[in-house]
Amino acid sequence: MTIARPTTLDQALDALQDMPDAHLLAGGTDLMVEVNHGQRRPRRIVALRRVAELQGVDSTDDGIDLGALTTYRQVETDLAADAPGLAMASRTVGSPQIRNAGTIGGNIGTASPAGDALPWLIAMDAEVELAGPEGTRRLPLAEFLVGVKQTAIAAGEIVTRVHVPDIQGPQHVAKIGPRSAMAISVASLALVLDTAGRRVRAALGSVGPTPIRPTAAEDAISQAIDWDALSCTADDVDSFGQAVARAAAPITDHRSTAEYRRHAVGVLATRTLTRCLFT
Repeated sequence: MTIARPTTLDQALDALQDMPDAHLLAGGTDLMVEVNHGQRRPRRIVALRRVAELQGVDSTDDGIDLGALTTYRQVETDLAADAPGLAMASRTVGSPQIRNAGTIGGNIGTASPAGDALPWLIAMDAEVELAGPEGTRRLPLAEFLVGVKQTAIAAGEIVTRVHVPDIQGPQHVAKIGPRSAMAISVASLALVLDTAGRRVRAALGSVGPTPIRPTAAEDAISQAIDWDALSCTADDVDSFGQAVARAAAPITDHRSTAEYRRHAVGVLATRTLTRCLFT
């Protein structure tokens, strides 16, 4: 196995040019599982952990700028106030060892339907910054994720940063799985009350090939909420959960049936909305 260990972004891009079939390695929490299970046998790897440009978290006037190598541990400790929903999601990821190694950029690049960070990022309209042979570009995360473990990344490109807009208001993230942590989600949901835009933002995970924005449900509950009092009726909350369930497009697999996933994500919708409004 040939391993390149660049320390700058230019070196990383050069390594990909020299080894176009190389696998990118960040925290390794997804790649090494596939290697251990015999699902991948990479002959070349570009290890990104030492690349300075992919590290660091910056607060800007427009929001939060996350380096692709930002770990779940950094999020849950350093961003608990600025990104509470992402911090909630991060706390449920694996063990402490996994959270010390796993990265936000890796979660995006893997593009698993069950990616724990993805629903919150989608609900927040996050954008992905990519660097490649043709320069840099930014793409909405919703457009970057195109299928099950499939992305719009071009040959020779690397995810460098994630830009999250500044959206103020209560937010909550929840998931259902065999355990509350250290388990892949059967269904997950992120919900954000955009108090300035008077808009409910939601995204569903593990109930479709990519995270789903239930826009019809968002529209209805956004109109139903009294934004001055930040309240709505119990019937409105129930209707929101039902609309979210209808928006799901789950499958049946070894972890759950489609029917259960659809029901579960509706329950998560009512719970998260209730917690944002009444706690």
